[in-house]
Amino acid sequence: MRSEKEVLHQLLTFAENNDMVRAVLLNGSRVNPNVEYDLFSDYDVIFAVTDPEHFLNNQEWMKYYGELIIMQQNTLHSNGEECYIFLMIFTDGIRIDLSFRKIEQINSYLDDSLTKKLMDKDNIIGDLKPPSEITYYTKKPTKKEFEKTINNFWWVSTYVAKGIWRNELPYTKYMLDVMLREELKKILNWHIGIQHHWKINTGTAGKWLEKFLPNGLWEAYKHTYAGVNYEDIWDSLFKAGSLTRKIGTELANQLGYEYPIKDDEQVTAYLHRVRSLSRDATSI
Repeated sequence: MRSEKEVLHQLLTFAENNDMVRAVLLNGSRVNPNVEYDLFSDYDVIFAVTDPEHFLNNQEWMKYYGELIIMQQNTLHSNGEECYIFLMIFTDGIRIDLSFRKIEQINSYLDDSLTKKLMDKDNIIGDLKPPSEITYYTKKPTKKEFEKTINNFWWVSTYVAKGIWRNELPYTKYMLDVMLREELKKILNWHIGIQHHWKINTGTAGKWLEKFLPNGLWEAYKHTYAGVNYEDIWDSLFKAGSLTRKIGTELANQLGYEYPIKDDEQVTAYLHRVRSLSRDATSI
């Protein structure tokens, strides 16, 4: 497996020898001062070029970086322009996400605080602040955002119950593990955010929640995951509700908002009624 030094040397040598490439930026985990990257950490690279479409139409350049296991190419639309990104995994395990963007548009991509300049042939970028996570900090929710999230959690929980009663496992798991969990993660992120004065990043999809949650809360959150047994799913749903009630109430008190305890109690009672229904029930 190539070292970071070798990969960056390849990227910069290619850029140096290609007149169409005028600047090179590195962003993401590789420049995050708070992340200890590992063998799965990819290289998020931006080439600022005179003609992005050239690299889309002439893809022989990929061979310069090695033999591919798989590649995915996506076209992005930003600031009225098309740019092209190539997601590549090579046979030695190195992953490079390389995008080609117009040099005239490059300054509009510098809002990401996890950005480091590697090359600037024409000195058009100027000095950048040292990479930091500030762009990714958990933001304090407004009263409206808080209320909407709690409301949506309890609303979606009724979909989970409906899916269980109907024996619709794919629907049930989607509602629990995607829709409901998204709201629960927001609540946990806010809990962590307020503890760190809103200067904390819990990572994509909450991947660092374990790192920042007290052990008791992390254990409680883990138990909101379930397999395919419906009784286990019911248990997980009620555990998610208990966690939302606990953290939501604390957050409401700390933020000066109001936790909708009536909605909580009424929906929880409704869920218990649905759980007790027989398969031939004709009313709830």
